[in-house]
Amino acid sequence: MKLAGRPTTWVAVVAVLVIGVAAWLLWPSAPPVRVQEQEITVLDGPGDDQRVTLDASFFPPAGGGRAPAVLLAHGFGGSKQSVRDDAVRLAQEGYAVLTWSARGFGRSTGQIALNSPDYEVKDVRQLVDWLARRPEVQLDAAGDPRVGIAGGSYGGAIALMAAAYDSRIDAIVPQITWYDLADALFPDAGGQGPRNGVFKRMWAGLFFSRGGPAPEAGLGALGGPGGRVAPPTPPLTAQEVRCGRFLPEICDMYQQVAETGRATQGAIETLRRSSPISVPGKIRIPTLLLQGQRDSLFPLGQADANARAIAATGAPVGVAWFDGGHDGGDGEADWIRERTLGWFDRYLRKDAGADLAGSPFTVTRAGGRDPGTRRPVQLHATADGYPGLGGTAQTTVPLSGSDQQVANPPGGSPASISAVPGFGGLAGGAGNLSVSIDMAGQSATFDSAPLATPLQVTGSSTVKVRVRSEPAASTSGGTSAAGDGRAGPTEVTLFAKLYDVAGDTQAPLLPESLAAPVRIVLPGGGTGEAVVSLPAIDHRFEVGHRLRVAFTTTDLGYSTPSAPAVYTVGLASQSVTVPTDTTLRTPAGGPDLWTWALPLASLVVAAALLLAGRRRGEDGHDPALDAVPLRIDGLTKAYGNGELAVNDLSFTVEHGQVLGLLGPNGAGKTTTMRMLMGLIHPDAGEIRIFGHRVVPGAPALSRLGSFVEGPGFLPHLTGRENLELYWKATGRPPEDAHFAEALEIAGLGGALERAVRTYSQGMRQRLAIAQAMLGLPDLLVLDEPANGLDPPQIREMRKVLISYAARGRTVIVSSHLLAEVEQTCSHVVVMHRGRLITAGPVSELLRGRTSVNGSGTRLEDVFLDLIGENA
Repeated sequence: MKLAGRPTTWVAVVAVLVIGVAAWLLWPSAPPVRVQEQEITVLDGPGDDQRVTLDASFFPPAGGGRAPAVLLAHGFGGSKQSVRDDAVRLAQEGYAVLTWSARGFGRSTGQIALNSPDYEVKDVRQLVDWLARRPEVQLDAAGDPRVGIAGGSYGGAIALMAAAYDSRIDAIVPQITWYDLADALFPDAGGQGPRNGVFKRMWAGLFFSRGGPAPEAGLGALGGPGGRVAPPTPPLTAQEVRCGRFLPEICDMYQQVAETGRATQGAIETLRRSSPISVPGKIRIPTLLLQGQRDSLFPLGQADANARAIAATGAPVGVAWFDGGHDGGDGEADWIRERTLGWFDRYLRKDAGADLAGSPFTVTRAGGRDPGTRRPVQLHATADGYPGLGGTAQTTVPLSGSDQQVANPPGGSPASISAVPGFGGLAGGAGNLSVSIDMAGQSATFDSAPLATPLQVTGSSTVKVRVRSEPAASTSGGTSAAGDGRAGPTEVTLFAKLYDVAGDTQAPLLPESLAAPVRIVLPGGGTGEAVVSLPAIDHRFEVGHRLRVAFTTTDLGYSTPSAPAVYTVGLASQSVTVPTDTTLRTPAGGPDLWTWALPLASLVVAAALLLAGRRRGEDGHDPALDAVPLRIDGLTKAYGNGELAVNDLSFTVEHGQVLGLLGPNGAGKTTTMRMLMGLIHPDAGEIRIFGHRVVPGAPALSRLGSFVEGPGFLPHLTGRENLELYWKATGRPPEDAHFAEALEIAGLGGALERAVRTYSQGMRQRLAIAQAMLGLPDLLVLDEPANGLDPPQIREMRKVLISYAARGRTVIVSSHLLAEVEQTCSHVVVMHRGRLITAGPVSELLRGRTSVNGSGTRLEDVFLDLIGENA
């Protein structure tokens, strides 16, 4: 249920709480899902003479009977285990699901061929044959199975390629994947194609390094660490050491282009055979393209090309730009699952009323922060049609700036930085970390005047650049277009970027940390021009901000010329043309109380704990409170507009208590918790932990474990690696962490060795709770710990918290699940509009009260009475 529009009244909020609690109490448990492990033998290769065994898992529909089937494909470096949780959810929704480890990955045999029509595509055709023989799979009138395919990155590409070669596939949902793999690895923003492209060497290195010796089953996925390598038996051959599990011809191709930094015609042909660009007009089925806005490997332009090609056949196409991708961001895992399910409901189940299939074009946008919790909010702008990267209209923004000399340093080092594979995840999912560094002397910039009105850019902007070589280029051995060092046309490599500049003193923001590489040939060493398409973005430039177009000569993620050279860079046209989409509708009313982005990264908390262990200062220690876990006295905090978030709050928490902190949205719970952790300062009053006043860096904070404002992890690391990194950041000895107890609490099993970006929200939630319990802190503070957990997991968490407090420790829980608080907590504190309404044992609050229907009183009834009395 969603509330939008004007600020919601507390009556409406309480009504929604009542409905939510009732729904939770009455909602049936998800049906159990069975899994059948399979080894499926297929024949592939150009002559259909290579026998490969695919390690697969089949999940019959939980409700029984015949159902449409879904093939779930994993990312590069992963295995069938990477998509197991999604398979279980689809099976619970009544689909028959087949997951498999692609040839060369996990426990499957064979070698990696990059989704070649002769290899992986043939494998998928035989998996569809296998599904057609299953009694659980629904068949259409022609006797073919009703089947869809979904997958991300490498798995998204196989969904597209299989749809082109197998007419039995009815619908697909590819995510963060490619249209032209050659163009993705050798992009040229001047439109000259991969033969003229700039080699994406860091991404290519990660991509091909994940084809090493077979990882253990269930470990690694594209963007993750790639799995832990099992000791090889027998010893690897020289070819295996050099090429891992790639086909030798794929390995040879990569090694050649990695040495030269240029795409050969043979490499382009090989990469394109594994790309939808090679099968124009053959993908004619409903396709939902989910592409990340934070993706320097497969940017939005790849999805745009797929969308235009498929739409040209008349097939239904949906396009969504979400907050995620190979460079981090939120990932929006739950929203992605809803969209995928809705698409399959509409086109596999033929449910025309499937609401979750979504609009033809959806863009995730930042919606500010919720006024109560201060959490980032995500809004989904929608349109009834996809306009492409040119938008529905275009605006020309004048730029100023004279011609400027820039240098290409010897060896291309030090290099400027736009996006480094994996570095975007350091924002912990918050999506607010800019990595851009333009080295002095290597960049030319051109600015607009401050904007008089806001400007929402949606799509790919264009700018025309002019480059002239300087004498230093030829005397120092400038790059010949022929690549042989002879005198002649000079090649210049530039990286174009679009910045949002706020004022003169603030660092500029590079939207999504993307750059557009372009290679320009200067005839006879003279002058050359190019129209450069900047990376596609959806970004709002505010009033007073300036647009800045920058051109750098180097970028850490790309292969650049090693010869030193000097060029003069200017604009051939003194403007940048930016696209807009006037048809996109953003939900009105500002932040939606019920839609959250993943907030503060856990590393912020780790940093606070690190300071807690190393900074010392006067804290007004009160020895009389040494045995009191928490004392809050007169606590007050106001927002910037003067509104009181917390108003003269006082209460005490004793040893062994599990205390529930209750209140409607905006009551001040999360603000109180953030002050408790020392993350923000109170305006008045104080907080004491075991007698020590809480200030940033207070030693007493080392006795506190917390999970506030949602789970934030480095998406490319495994669950275990995230916990280990967090503990290292605290500066405390490894033996004090009690990892075994924390990992038992997480209950993630083998998933601990998978990249966190593959986790569901519930899995991230459980990992966050385990992280908060590292070191077995004396005071444990958890904000909405049941979010994303199903009823059995909530029951297990309840046992853990009660047991934890029974050992002499103290637990504070903020939650909207009032029935769960009643069963878990010994004491409660109720807040409303920043003030304390009541505090005490749950049993005393319930004593002497009667519910409206005469039955036993529940905490929900007491809560509603208290809030109503203080409205």
